[in-house]
Amino acid sequence: MTIGEAARAAGVAAPTLRYYEERGILAPTSRNHAGYRLYDERAVDQLRFIRSAQAVGFTLDDVQTLCSLSEDGSQSCQSEVQELLEHRLDDVRTKMRELRRVETGLRRALDRCRGSEGGCAVLQELRRPTKTRRQKI
Repeated sequence: MTIGEAARAAGVAAPTLRYYEERGILAPTSRNHAGYRLYDERAVDQLRFIRSAQAVGFTLDDVQTLCSLSEDGSQSCQSEVQELLEHRLDDVRTKMRELRRVETGLRRALDRCRGSEGGCAVLQELRRPTKTRRQKI
Protein backbone atom coordinates (compact mmCIF):
# COMPACT_ATOMS: atom_id res chain seq x y z
CA MET A 1 0.00 0.00 0.00
CA THR A 2 1.07 3.60 -0.53
CA ILE A 3 2.11 5.98 2.23
CA GLY A 4 -1.38 7.53 2.28
CA GLU A 5 -3.10 4.16 2.45
CA ALA A 6 -0.80 2.93 5.23
CA ALA A 7 -1.28 6.15 7.18
CA ARG A 8 -5.07 5.91 6.91
CA ALA A 9 -5.03 2.24 7.89
CA ALA A 10 -3.04 3.07 11.04
CA GLY A 11 -4.97 6.26 11.82
CA VAL A 12 -2.05 8.65 11.40
CA ALA A 13 -1.25 11.44 8.97
CA ALA A 14 1.18 10.76 6.13
CA PRO A 15 3.65 13.40 7.45
CA THR A 16 3.69 11.54 10.77
CA LEU A 17 4.65 8.36 8.96
CA ARG A 18 7.43 10.22 7.12
CA TYR A 19 8.66 11.63 10.43
CA TYR A 20 8.83 8.14 11.93
CA GLU A 21 10.90 7.10 8.92
CA GLU A 22 13.26 10.04 9.43
CA ARG A 23 13.67 9.02 13.07
CA GLY A 24 14.48 5.45 12.00
CA ILE A 25 11.51 3.93 13.79
CA LEU A 26 9.79 2.74 10.63
CA ALA A 27 10.98 1.83 7.15
CA PRO A 28 9.03 1.27 3.94
CA THR A 29 8.60 -2.36 3.04
CA SER A 30 9.67 -1.71 -0.53
CA ARG A 31 9.49 0.82 -3.34
CA ASN A 32 7.64 0.62 -6.61
CA HIS A 33 9.17 1.19 -10.05
CA ALA A 34 8.65 4.97 -9.69
CA GLY A 35 10.43 5.02 -6.33
CA TYR A 36 7.31 5.51 -4.21
CA ARG A 37 7.36 3.98 -0.75
CA LEU A 38 5.22 0.91 -0.26
CA TYR A 39 4.08 -0.61 3.02
CA ASP A 40 2.60 -3.92 4.03
CA GLU A 41 0.35 -4.92 6.92
CA ARG A 42 3.39 -5.46 9.15
CA ALA A 43 4.35 -1.80 8.71
CA VAL A 44 0.79 -0.76 9.60
CA ASP A 45 1.01 -2.94 12.73
CA GLN A 46 4.30 -1.21 13.55
CA LEU A 47 2.59 2.19 13.18
CA ARG A 48 -0.17 1.10 15.53
CA PHE A 49 2.44 -0.14 18.01
CA ILE A 50 4.20 3.24 17.89
CA ARG A 51 0.97 5.14 18.48
CA SER A 52 -0.08 2.83 21.31
CA ALA A 53 3.28 3.25 23.02
CA GLN A 54 3.06 7.03 22.70
CA ALA A 55 -0.49 7.01 24.05
CA VAL A 56 0.69 5.47 27.32
CA GLY A 57 3.49 8.01 27.70
CA PHE A 58 6.54 6.61 25.96
CA THR A 59 8.73 9.07 24.05
CA LEU A 60 9.86 8.34 20.51
CA ASP A 61 13.29 7.45 21.87
CA ASP A 62 11.59 4.94 24.16
CA VAL A 63 9.58 3.63 21.22
CA GLN A 64 12.79 3.05 19.26
CA THR A 65 14.13 1.01 22.15
CA LEU A 66 10.87 -0.92 22.46
CA CYS A 67 10.87 -1.64 18.72
CA SER A 68 14.43 -2.94 18.93
CA LEU A 69 13.53 -5.15 21.87
CA SER A 70 10.45 -6.39 20.06
CA GLU A 71 12.48 -7.25 16.95
CA ASP A 72 14.99 -9.18 19.07
CA GLY A 73 12.15 -11.49 19.97
CA SER A 74 12.63 -10.89 23.68
CA GLN A 75 9.26 -10.66 25.36
CA SER A 76 10.71 -10.33 28.87
CA CYS A 77 9.81 -7.23 30.90
CA GLN A 78 12.55 -7.79 33.45
CA SER A 79 15.12 -5.37 32.10
CA GLU A 80 14.89 -2.55 29.58
CA VAL A 81 11.11 -2.43 29.36
CA GLN A 82 10.77 -2.30 33.12
CA GLU A 83 13.38 0.48 33.32
CA LEU A 84 11.56 2.48 30.64
CA LEU A 85 8.28 2.08 32.49
CA GLU A 86 9.80 3.17 35.79
CA HIS A 87 11.42 6.21 34.16
CA ARG A 88 8.18 7.28 32.45
CA LEU A 89 6.22 6.77 35.67
CA ASP A 90 8.70 9.01 37.53
CA ASP A 91 8.28 11.64 34.79
CA VAL A 92 4.49 11.50 35.09
CA ARG A 93 4.63 11.84 38.87
CA THR A 94 6.92 14.87 38.56
CA LYS A 95 4.60 16.50 36.01
CA MET A 96 1.60 15.81 38.25
CA ARG A 97 3.32 17.55 41.19
CA GLU A 98 4.12 20.51 38.96
CA LEU A 99 0.54 20.65 37.68
CA ARG A 100 -0.83 20.56 41.23
CA ARG A 101 1.42 23.50 42.10
CA VAL A 102 0.17 25.40 39.02
CA GLU A 103 -3.42 24.53 39.91
CA THR A 104 -2.95 25.89 43.43
CA GLY A 105 -1.47 29.12 42.09
CA LEU A 106 -4.27 29.57 39.57
CA ARG A 107 -6.93 28.84 42.17
CA ARG A 108 -5.43 31.44 44.53
CA ALA A 109 -5.20 33.96 41.71
CA LEU A 110 -8.83 33.34 40.77
CA ASP A 111 -9.92 33.76 44.41
CA ARG A 112 -8.01 37.04 44.59
CA CYS A 113 -9.49 38.17 41.30
CA ARG A 114 -13.03 37.41 42.45
CA GLY A 115 -12.44 39.16 45.75
CA SER A 116 -10.76 42.29 44.44
CA GLU A 117 -12.54 45.57 44.13
CA GLY A 118 -11.12 48.39 42.10
CA GLY A 119 -7.84 47.50 40.39
CA CYS A 120 -7.04 43.94 39.46
CA ALA A 121 -5.00 42.40 42.27
CA VAL A 122 -3.77 39.61 40.02
CA LEU A 123 -2.39 41.97 37.37
CA GLN A 124 -0.72 44.04 40.07
CA GLU A 125 0.80 40.92 41.60
CA LEU A 126 2.07 39.67 38.24
CA ARG A 127 3.92 42.95 37.73
CA ARG A 128 5.95 42.38 40.90
CA PRO A 129 9.32 40.62 40.94
CA THR A 130 9.20 36.83 40.76
CA LYS A 131 10.34 36.16 44.35
CA THR A 132 7.52 38.09 45.99
CA ARG A 133 4.95 37.01 43.41
CA ARG A 134 5.45 33.31 44.16
CA GLN A 135 4.63 33.88 47.76
CA LYS A 136 1.46 35.89 47.18
CA ILE A 137 -0.30 34.26 44.22
